[in-house]
Amino acid sequence: MISVDEILREYFPGYIQKFNLLPSHYRTITDILSCRTKNLGGQTWYCEDCEKTHYSYHSCKNRMCPKCQNNQATVWLNKQYKKLLPVDYFMVTFTIPSELRDLFRNNQKECYNLFFKASSESLHQLALDKRFLGGEIGMLGVLQTWASNLIYHPHIHYIVPGIALANKNNTIKFTKNKFLVHQKPLVRLYRGKLCAGLKESNIQFPSIIWSKNWVVDIQAVGNGKSSLKYLSKYIYRTAISNSNILRSEKGQITLRIKDNQTKNNKIITLPAIEFLRRFLQHTLPKGFQKVRSYGLLHPKRKPILYLLQLVLKAKIPEECLPKKQSFKCPTCGSKMALIGTTNRLRAPPLIELMPHITKLLSSGRQSFITR
Repeated sequence: MISVDEILREYFPGYIQKFNLLPSHYRTITDILSCRTKNLGGQTWYCEDCEKTHYSYHSCKNRMCPKCQNNQATVWLNKQYKKLLPVDYFMVTFTIPSELRDLFRNNQKECYNLFFKASSESLHQLALDKRFLGGEIGMLGVLQTWASNLIYHPHIHYIVPGIALANKNNTIKFTKNKFLVHQKPLVRLYRGKLCAGLKESNIQFPSIIWSKNWVVDIQAVGNGKSSLKYLSKYIYRTAISNSNILRSEKGQITLRIKDNQTKNNKIITLPAIEFLRRFLQHTLPKGFQKVRSYGLLHPKRKPILYLLQLVLKAKIPEECLPKKQSFKCPTCGSKMALIGTTNRLRAPPLIELMPHITKLLSSGRQSFITR
């Protein structure tokens, strides 16, 4: 099986010859090449039954790394399951017109923050309207920047429980008939707030976007469990997994993707440099928070959420409870004891590629931001 780190080692020199290496991309590449190697150190385990010693390397825990996301996703998912309420849930998805994508890619941190602000405020404001819920709701938002073919397609998914608090938290209101809010006024509010935010930040945008179709999708999703499980894959998963990379030969990468229209798998082949460009463009700015909670789901509102769970007699389904994990001996399957830990090496894993970087730093390169 071909992995992303193998492709990076082989084609990274050619990539930096064509594109600028942003600091966030450098960190991503460093982490991926370090993951589960001696560069990150590891732990020594001993099995008393078969009297053998085993060594396991540490994971990098970078969201862009295909190797180390499953466990983190499971931990996050179990935490969210514990916050579930026995009410109807909704998934609200905000997108941007294609004419804004280059603008967002060139101003990622500022535009992503405006994206979260405009979408969350619009949904919160409309839910406060007495024609709908007439109270404060809770929202869990997750930013995703890719489509199945790795192209740049930023959108935000919100998981919203169908419950609100009104009259200074003295009245509980519920959604009816699997209805949250009307789509058209939500689109108008969101579009106006986002454009106003861009204008206030002195970010120039094409006037044609006012006449474009802004898509906001609202779906009832039952008890919320399946939607949370769906989102967990995107919080701790990169745009492409190693299992979907089929071949790497003669500078071409063949991979399996899901067609957005037919929902079926299909095979595509990309030049290696283009594959790396598509992969790295989804690296988020340093310190950016791609998962955000609002209203009743905000961390500062935990007492209110716990009180609602108590009043509504919420129970955590058994299948949602976290399972205890233990490190077992790969030889006999018995539990092993931790007997030592090794620290990571100080030298960065990209040290082997530094001669290429030094040579190319003085040469002319295209901007990373290209179509």
